Amino acid sequence: MADTLKVALVTGSGTGVGKAAALALAKDGYAVVLTGRRKEMIDGVAKEIEALGAKALAVPADIGNPKDVENLFAKTKETFGRLDILFNNAGIGAPAMPLEDLPFERWQAVVNTNLTGAFLCTQQAIRMMKAQKPHGGRIINNGSISAHTPRPGAVSYTATKHAITGLTKQTALDCRKFDINCGQIDIGNAATPLTERMVAGVLQPDGSVMAEERMSADDVGRAIVYMASLPLDTNVLFMTVMATKMPFVGRG
Repeated sequence: MADTLKVALVTGSGTGVGKAAALALAKDGYAVVLTGRRKEMIDGVAKEIEALGAKALAVPADIGNPKDVENLFAKTKETFGRLDILFNNAGIGAPAMPLEDLPFERWQAVVNTNLTGAFLCTQQAIRMMKAQKPHGGRIINNGSISAHTPRPGAVSYTATKHAITGLTKQTALDCRKFDINCGQIDIGNAATPLTERMVAGVLQPDGSVMAEERMSADDVGRAIVYMASLPLDTNVLFMTVMATKMPFVGRG
């Protein structure tokens, strides 16, 4: 297996945590399959990876669409022949608002990306990892601090991230007999475009608005590489990586 090319697939890899993870995996010797809705973004990351001397494949997809996901994994298999790591990273949120005011369409969009998308990609990854030789692989889910503790007015994001924890546990249980591991990384305030608002201040549970500390997304990438580096008889089931001074420990 030492001579086999290592292959990782990262969803939502055009920016933020996904991009940081994709670059970190490429630097660690992985060929990386990049996917996201915006072709120009994943194409740009692919060029950065190729400039490092690593291989990249960019496949635009809406991971909430089963046909797109089937195509994504078919192209991965056609190009590289196997899959060692799936990082289910893609996620979206909805504007903060009272639970009873959230439109159904916004709820459904978040569920489709954050939960259904992760489920569909997990199904396809399991099928590939069971069939390939040598069989096995690792699935890493992006859970978020919101998999533990909610923020005000964030019902769709919080509910889907709690559900990801269930998906992680079920996948880890059902797939261990096939040497397929599943773990979850819960990220707190990585510095990405999605967390820019935290610099100016975000609503806290007590009704105050407070600026929150952030950390480098590159440090999340390093954590992903660590999880990916372990042998298949060892699994990090849950890891929390967070900005040290963010208001999580002691919240509530």
